Amino acid sequence: MIKKLSLFSLCIGLLGFVSCQQENKTLVKPKVVPEFYELTAPELLDKIKGAWAAQTIGVTYGGPTEFKHNKRIIEDYESYLHHTQWNEEILPYWMKNHRTLYDDIYMDLTFVKVLESEGLDAPAESHLKAYAEADYRLWHANQQGRYNYLNGMGAPESGHWLNNPHADDIDFQIEADFAGIMSPGMPNVALEICDRVGHIMNSGDGYYGGVFVAGMYSHAFVEKDIATIIHSALNMIPTKSTFHQCITDVIKWHEQYPTDWKKNWALIEEKWGNDIGCPDGAYRDFNIDAKINAAYVVLGMLYGEGDFGKTLDISTRAGQDSDCNPATAMGILATTTGLSGIPAYWLQGLTSIEDINFSHTEMSLNKVYQISYKHSKELILKNGGEIKGNKIRIKTAKSLVAPFEENFPGYQLNKKVNINKRLSFKDNDPTNGSQELEYNFNGCGIVLRGSVGKVGENNRWNNLSDVDPMKDFFFEVEFSIDDQLEKTMKLPLDVTKRALELFFKYEIPPGDHTLKMKVLNPNKGATIWISDMVTYKKD
Repeated sequence: MIKKLSLFSLCIGLLGFVSCQQENKTLVKPKVVPEFYELTAPELLDKIKGAWAAQTIGVTYGGPTEFKHNKRIIEDYESYLHHTQWNEEILPYWMKNHRTLYDDIYMDLTFVKVLESEGLDAPAESHLKAYAEADYRLWHANQQGRYNYLNGMGAPESGHWLNNPHADDIDFQIEADFAGIMSPGMPNVALEICDRVGHIMNSGDGYYGGVFVAGMYSHAFVEKDIATIIHSALNMIPTKSTFHQCITDVIKWHEQYPTDWKKNWALIEEKWGNDIGCPDGAYRDFNIDAKINAAYVVLGMLYGEGDFGKTLDISTRAGQDSDCNPATAMGILATTTGLSGIPAYWLQGLTSIEDINFSHTEMSLNKVYQISYKHSKELILKNGGEIKGNKIRIKTAKSLVAPFEENFPGYQLNKKVNINKRLSFKDNDPTNGSQELEYNFNGCGIVLRGSVGKVGENNRWNNLSDVDPMKDFFFEVEFSIDDQLEKTMKLPLDVTKRALELFFKYEIPPGDHTLKMKVLNPNKGATIWISDMVTYKKD
């Protein structure tokens, strides 16, 4: 399966997508599509500005609530920062003092920079290299993709679920905005860009989340009706995917309960609220899965009814990744209206931050406005459109459907065993025997969770200074199942280079097994902490 995905990514083209086009049935009766969409150059730039600015506003609005309300909404009686006190000081305060809040945007900008530097056909390998070698902190699918790259694995294998436990997580979904913003009215172009970039860290539903978001942005340039934008983007996703099924449910429940978003939220939670893939979400309320967070985006967009305040409020109050979700919803809504259509209330403080470079980049809002504008015009011309003076004509095309992918097929959570064991070493002698452990388990998959750290460091996720002699140290640990060596993991103390899990393995023959780990290079200055073991079974 990995080999097939790799071939697709290298040979992506029209025929590959057309062969998948019969996968979906149209969700709504198609409108008569003209041969060209028409915009003026100022309208196009205004919409691009709206998309990027509203993203920034949305992530700032929801930032203080991120992952603080899991498996529950923010109730009417609960006050949360910003919702009643938006003013001109909020955007500059957060942009200057909480710069890592905007990680979803500076990841977007990493890919924008690659396209600007290498051209719009820059390959997946360039995007993978750019973010994997960057010095910013990453999490979930992004961090595992980085680890895979740093240890010799390329795309799309780096994002495949057999190599990435977080393949269904939200990562690409919150980083795919750029692909839709640079592809106005050209969802097939956005889809091709998504294939190149999205598979470096995600696959399956995690990949579809990015396709869906990019598709909504693309359609929002030429369509104002929110429901139509959602339907059109969803038609890019295979109907048999759980991502498609989840969003279809949200749409259906909106039709049944058109004025009660909380009822819809409860139904989403009941059916889709338990994460399977992400080890951090196993048997916990925490859920960073792409589809449920996309459901919250759609929830905000449908019940927001085109109102910026309501859209922000609902997509934030749905919980979980409640800074990225309102950022996505707000960005797509603002693409329909343009920057000029965002109410002045929400634009307070914007001009004071438009020239501030985002963290870890040399790119500000004012810079990315112009870069995306340039990229969009290049793609319009490249794909049969016309630009004459201020008049822009975008060539339409029949929408294509992404090929079907499925992560963790038939998998269910089996058991979580708390271990809570710290390995410390009295010396650096690999023959002293204290570095070998074994655990019995039953199932078809296993994840061993934990971390490594420097002795004396209370927070194992704080990075060491560049001058610390332990900065470049990494444990080498052999992991075997039933006395068969599976892999040797490098476990760096440097958090930017570390995998989030100590070990994982899927597609093991169902049954009883023994996992053994052996530390090859014990170091008295470092420790390994084993938190728990998550196992899987098949239905």
